[in-house]
Amino acid sequence: MAEPDKQRGSTEKRGRILEGALRAFAKKGFYNTKVSEIASEAGVADGTIYLYFKNKDDLLISLFEDRMEWIIDRLQTELKAVDGGVLERLKAFIHLHFRLAIEDRDLAEFITVELRQSAKFVKEYKNPKFADYLKILHGLIDQGQSEGIFRSDLDSRLVGRALFGALDEVLLQLTLARTAPNDVKNEAEQISSMIIDGLIVRPHSTMD
Repeated sequence: MAEPDKQRGSTEKRGRILEGALRAFAKKGFYNTKVSEIASEAGVADGTIYLYFKNKDDLLISLFEDRMEWIIDRLQTELKAVDGGVLERLKAFIHLHFRLAIEDRDLAEFITVELRQSAKFVKEYKNPKFADYLKILHGLIDQGQSEGIFRSDLDSRLVGRALFGALDEVLLQLTLARTAPNDVKNEAEQISSMIIDGLIVRPHSTMD
């Protein structure tokens, strides 16, 4: 019984360090945060950090992977529960993305701001979790095209990247501005309308 307890304790301590890092990055930013400050937030000794992570960049990447896994699991669960077709599911995707700005501002700021402060993350990290996130978005676009709802002349991968870029920029502004919940909902509705209007198939008009 000792071994499972030890493993569980190790997992819990790693989780505490990740939570501490998220709080510390939210307070001072990735660049200005010291490992000792992360340890203080997590309630562990400074040296304990290095038992789980190589350095601050490694900790940042691990934090990203952990939180993205949670976001992806939640997104998949919520999309399955949507009562409607691909249009409603795409709207739900956009709304969930923006809800981060009010449900967990530290996480939203971490994703939109702090990740860009790490040269290792930007230049070297392959980012498989982000690829998994985009696969969900690409899948929705592919589904809409196969059902004849979305325009077939559009590259779903290109559209997915462009759509994420737009969502990321708006989420950044909503987060930094500390936007109120109702305003976030309104922003999501506007972005959804704009995006879907550009994707759906329109009847060909004729000109005399």
